[in-house]
Amino acid sequence: MQEVTPISPQQPVQAPEPATQGGDTSATDQFGLGFESLLQIVLTQLTYQDPLEPMDNFEFVSQLAQFSQIQQTQEMSDNLEVLVRAQSTGQAANLLGRTVDVAAGSGQISGEVTAVAFQDGAPSLTIETSAGATISGLPLGNVTQIRETQ
Repeated sequence: MQEVTPISPQQPVQAPEPATQGGDTSATDQFGLGFESLLQIVLTQLTYQDPLEPMDNFEFVSQLAQFSQIQQTQEMSDNLEVLVRAQSTGQAANLLGRTVDVAAGSGQISGEVTAVAFQDGAPSLTIETSAGATISGLPLGNVTQIRETQ
């Protein structure tokens, strides 16, 4: 757990440096604060508030609700990222053995998908053309047409 320093009204609040774990970037890393860090800020704010002008209850509950929404948004973003990766993996695997047209430059390349590779979680295809050439590293997003192998 991080140590919390008192916040004075004149001192700007600075977020801690985002932590990365194994190259993965989660929503918490992108925002720079986790839910626990945000709650620590509220508790610090309450600890050092002016006793003659305490924080309004409505304002306090409103801030807690905002922090809860941030946490839910972070979790939803992380879950959607996992879902999108799983979906693209399934789509790429289903192309094995099928003939595809892939946009390449100003033209198209046609061939049978012989392999699927994953680089940084993104699928890339290897195709064999009718002329016998093998082309690899084609992004799944460049596929323009899918046909059954004849």
